[in-house]
Parts: sequence; structure tokens; C-alpha cells
Amino acid sequence: MAKEGVEKAEETEQMIEKEAGKEPAEGGGGGSHRLGDAQEMRAVVLAGFGGLNKLRVTRKAMPEPQDSELKIRVKACGLNFIDLMVRQGNIDNPPKTPLVPGFECSGIVEALGDSVKGYEIGDRVMAFVNYNAWAEVVCTPVEFVYKIPDDMSFSEAAAFPVNFVTAYMMLFEVANLREGMSVLVHSAGGGVGQAVAQLCSTIPNVTVFGTASTFKHEAIKESMTHLFDRNADYVQEVKRISPEGVDIVLDCLCGDNTGKGLSLLKPLGTYILYGSSNMVTGETKSFFSFAKSWWQVEKVNPIKLYEENKVIAGFSLLNLLFKQGRAGLIRGVVDKLIGLYNHKKIKPVVDSLWALEEVKEAMQRIHDRGNIGKLILDVEKTPTPLMANDSTETSEAGEEEEDHEGDSENKERMPFIQ
Repeated sequence: MAKEGVEKAEETEQMIEKEAGKEPAEGGGGGSHRLGDAQEMRAVVLAGFGGLNKLRVTRKAMPEPQDSELKIRVKACGLNFIDLMVRQGNIDNPPKTPLVPGFECSGIVEALGDSVKGYEIGDRVMAFVNYNAWAEVVCTPVEFVYKIPDDMSFSEAAAFPVNFVTAYMMLFEVANLREGMSVLVHSAGGGVGQAVAQLCSTIPNVTVFGTASTFKHEAIKESMTHLFDRNADYVQEVKRISPEGVDIVLDCLCGDNTGKGLSLLKPLGTYILYGSSNMVTGETKSFFSFAKSWWQVEKVNPIKLYEENKVIAGFSLLNLLFKQGRAGLIRGVVDKLIGLYNHKKIKPVVDSLWALEEVKEAMQRIHDRGNIGKLILDVEKTPTPLMANDSTETSEAGEEEEDHEGDSENKERMPFIQ
């Protein structure tokens, strides 16, 4: 049960609409709609696992906060590579469909569930959500919600939780990054890669090696000490510069990069696997890609690790939060990260903003590895007409998959530079 009455809810909604610079919605594109006593909202729905045609924007019943939950009027949502894998059903124990994807968002607190303390209606927040983030309204337990600084935009806040917490946990909690150490990070132009680079810059004399697509090098070269093409023989390039190798390897690719990463570790070095994007090659789940990636992973021999003084680890932020009950640990990390943000030491890199109706094109951009930093779903953004023609609920579930060969021109319409 929510604490506020109907009058308070309407007052809050008017405040939110005013904050957004527009009049309360009356049935157009955004905002909530009343059908009798029920309120509805727009949300991205995954109808079934598979290609981009499984995504659509539709209306759903608006959730209300349960005990210890907050109701958030969403302003922006983050897109992550794990969202592609969820769409394909390319994860362990996938949830049942239909579902609303998304694991992080930012917005304004609209209602408080019973026993919630420390928050007020109108607070600007960012949050982790166990699915359901890609919607106009979400409800999530208070332990996953964090107030954001006054000068942090909603798009920055939506780009903050997954990327920076993942980077911080791997560098400082798992690998114990210290002065004078060296780090190799794959997908250096992505959201986590850029967060890793910024956090490394807070420690003196840290050398950062990065791999990324060549076309990204000019944009990210200042954030890396050494930058290599993702398709080049980076092992030889790293050893040419640092014959002993590196102290930390952060691998989101998996496959044959596991063996390469382990071969580059110095004694007492740490290899951390935090993703497996090499398993995603086409628009839908590929058993061949999965089998190839699994086959290429070097089979780790504990005796060899013992003899070579090397450490191998894995990190999954979502499992740590939602399955292993470490929300308290993560809150402490978020507090430290917000402190770094307030001191101008770190700042989320936002690649582009997309309307909910443009979710297919946004996901294609991630699939093509075209982003530098984070892609954001801006809930209040008006879709570009050429891009929103298929993401709304206007066709049958069995529609044919789209041809995305001509998307590149449209994608370039969405740059967001801070």
C-alpha cells in the first residue's frame, strides 16, 4: 500500500509534468492514462526470445509500491549488452516471457511503500531493477535506490549504476588495484570500458591497455595509455611494451580471449571474466557461436595457477545484487562513486539518447559495437518518425524480422554530446 492519497499522487504527477516542462498528458504520446480506475503506462515488452521483432512498445498496468518499495517516475533507462543476451534468451535460467527488459533507470520518486525511510516524494534517484526498467514507471526495493547529485542529469544517472559499480568492484574489490599497476580492458569504448579508464585515472601511475574497434580510437585515445585494434594480435603488442605482461585483465568477450588474458598475467595478476559477448554474433541465439566460444575457452588447470601465481575470477553485478544479497556492499560502493563524481573525478559517457519506440535501433547499435559509452532510453524523447515505425504495437507477434542494413544512416541521427 502506498502512503499518499489520490490528491498527493495527482499533485506529484503535476509536479513531474511541470519539471519536464510540459502540461499534464491527456492521452497523447507519454504520461499515464486512466481507464476507469486503472492507470496505464508505456513500456517496452519482449514478447518472446529471439530477434528485434520480439520487442514492441505497448501499454501496461502501472505498478504500485509494495512494502519497502519505491515507485519511480522514470526519466531515463540504461541499455547494456546483457539486455541483448536476455532478448535472445542467451542467459542461464531466463525468465518467462512476455517481460519488460532493463536493469537500471533514473527518475523521480512518486510514491513510497510502507516502511520506506530516508526518501521523500520528489527525490531525484537512480536505481537497479530486477527487470522492468524500460517503462514510464517502476517499483523497486529501497535497498536498490540511490539519491543523485543535483547537477547529475537523468541521462548520466541512468548511465551510472551498472557501468561504474561493475568497474569499481572489479578493480578495487576483486583485483585490488594499486599505484603503479597495469590493466588490460577489452571493449574499451563501451560504457564499462570508459568507466574502468576513468577509475584507473584516480590512482597514480596506472597503465591502461585497451582494445577497441579502430573507428573508436580517435574518440577514446585520451582515456587509454595504449590502444589496440580489437582484431589485432594484442598479446604481442602488450608484451612488446610490457614484456612481463599486466597485473589485471578485464574480459567481457570470453572465448579464446580467456587463454590470451591468462597468458598476459604477471605473477600475482588477476584475470576477471565479466561477460561473454563473443557468444552474440547474429540477431538471434546461435548454438554454433555458443559452442565455439565454449570450446575456445582455455580449460583452467588449478595446479598451473598455483605454479604461476595467477588468479582467475568472475564477476556478475546482477547476480551479486539480486541473487546473493549484497545490496549493502553495493550501496557503500555507490556512495564512494558519487563522491568521485562530486569531485569531478568521474563522469558517465553517454553515447546517444533514444525514445522507447526506437529501442530496436538502439539495440542494433549495441550489437554492431557502434557505441562509445552508454546508450540511453529517454522516456520523454519524441521518436524520429523514420525510426519508430516498427517498435510500437502495430503488428502481429509473428511479423518478419526487419532488415537493418540501412540502419546506419538513421543511427547517426542520435548523437548526444555532453
